[in-house]
Amino acid sequence: MSKPGMEEKRSLEVAEAARETEWQLPSFVGEMFMGRFRPDLIHPYPEQDPEDRRAGDRILEKLKLFLAAEVDADRIDREKEIPPEVIDGLRDMGLFGIKLPTEYGGLGLSQVNYNRIVQLVASHCASTAVLLSAHQSIGVPQPLKMFGTDEQKEKYLPRLAKGEISAFALTEPGVGSDPSKMTTTAVPTADGEAYLINGHKLWISNGPVADLLIVMARTNDPADERPEITAFVVEGQSDGLTTEHRCDFMGLKGIQNGLLRFENVRVPKENIVLGLGKGLKLALQTLNTGRLTLPAACGGAMKQALAMATEWANERRQWGAPVGHHEAVAAKLATMAGEIFAVESLAWLTSAMADRGEMDIRLEAALAKLYCSEALWRTVDAGVQIRGGRGYETAESLQGRGEAPMPMERLLRDARINLIIEGTSEIMRLFIAREALDPHMRVAGASATSSKIDVMGAGKFYARWYPMLWLPRFKGPEGFELRGSLASHLRFAERASRRLARDLFHMMMVHRQGLQKKQMILGRLVDTGAELFAMSAVLSRCASPGCPAGAEELADLFCRQARRRIKRFHQEVYCNDDTRTYRVARQVLKGSFPWLEGNIVSTWKQKAPKDE
Repeated sequence: MSKPGMEEKRSLEVAEAARETEWQLPSFVGEMFMGRFRPDLIHPYPEQDPEDRRAGDRILEKLKLFLAAEVDADRIDREKEIPPEVIDGLRDMGLFGIKLPTEYGGLGLSQVNYNRIVQLVASHCASTAVLLSAHQSIGVPQPLKMFGTDEQKEKYLPRLAKGEISAFALTEPGVGSDPSKMTTTAVPTADGEAYLINGHKLWISNGPVADLLIVMARTNDPADERPEITAFVVEGQSDGLTTEHRCDFMGLKGIQNGLLRFENVRVPKENIVLGLGKGLKLALQTLNTGRLTLPAACGGAMKQALAMATEWANERRQWGAPVGHHEAVAAKLATMAGEIFAVESLAWLTSAMADRGEMDIRLEAALAKLYCSEALWRTVDAGVQIRGGRGYETAESLQGRGEAPMPMERLLRDARINLIIEGTSEIMRLFIAREALDPHMRVAGASATSSKIDVMGAGKFYARWYPMLWLPRFKGPEGFELRGSLASHLRFAERASRRLARDLFHMMMVHRQGLQKKQMILGRLVDTGAELFAMSAVLSRCASPGCPAGAEELADLFCRQARRRIKRFHQEVYCNDDTRTYRVARQVLKGSFPWLEGNIVSTWKQKAPKDE
């Protein structure tokens, strides 16, 4: 096998070893990819317990006043710092221990309330929202809650609840989505009582100011073919831990994010979380819940974008009418409203799933993250377009010339990162596709790294399963009290889930082991699943007693638009330009069109560091 082939095989083996291989609880999305539409798993739409809601309301009431009076989001963006008094105010409200149990000094709130809090903060200041979510969604509190020993919980959780800041350190300069290339090492000391960590970690949110970190490091010999990656709790003030560079980004100007250097950082062996070699498993399972924050945060930013766009579309008059009355702008506003309803429906559905603990939500969390982050980008892009030149102008500049300081420009800059953090959209599609294929691989006795197939077992299964995907259904899904067009959308979702399963199976038969490299096809199948999940969440919410007034019209518009997108994805699974597109891309990489880069000035090439 060639060296690139060996590297690819090793990367796949590392990823496969970290996966949750068992499905001990049901998954709505997992069933949907197999052509089994299970509305009973998402309906009735979960209503927040009244006592739980009141607990969240009390915090939100105080927080809203605090944000308006004390958190100057434009100043944070301009000065690239969250003031100490803001952090102290968040501490005083207990917002660094929102989900931590009260026995450790936390607020003991639910995932739903946690996400309500994050949504409110994100609607006002994305940098402050990231400070809180990087600390609690993937920082030290969540993995310790899930996997920490009693001693680790008693030692660290009270500190975190009081407001010590935490971070999660996995990414390295040469390691993004492929952890098999991890170079940070943790070597046992001579007495066996501790480990010495050496290496670099990049893009670590809260890292430069963290009091505690979860650090991933390789604990076996670097010469070994497959890395053994282990998670450690590391003190932020440890000797040998330094911030080499604080990163500056397009948006999120106020966050503390940097390149961290570990030079013989001593960590007691008692600080290993979950066990030797189980760091990636910890990371993946932590992200199942950690990703749920993003849909709520995206919803908050989208609501703010709609509020600004709507006010402007009513106020601004051109050609004898408010600009919002002109069809081109009206179409954007309507789509924004429909997508906000869908994003919120996904956010509260998946949050409630996490609270109840009755389902395996790895696919639901991943699809919600993927769908909502891309919906946010579409929404703020439309908001900027509606505002025109004022959407491109900073809030400070607008205020300086006497206009309302609408921060649409900042909202757009802050939004872009959501398609990258906690799994880029491209990686999320591959992750979701791998999990969607898992039932088929188990039936066939295959794996992502082996082409061996149990022909007899697979034949028996597919002889029963595949024909059922074609049989007509004379009754729609039961349990939903929907009428008119909403009922037809639900019937469509059921039919489309069977067609999605057929499409996935057809692509397996056509491409076999090579399907894992057909990333564009897999992406279309995943995007179909995302649209169907969003439609299902919307329809379940509309059929619930707590459905907001007027939501049916938003749901109908959203579902109509989603159905058109699903139709396009289906067509492009079978009719596309993927092969030609890939061939052209390889030519671009080889420099076959040098004239495309002519007549430009690229000073970055001169400024780039030279290889030794």
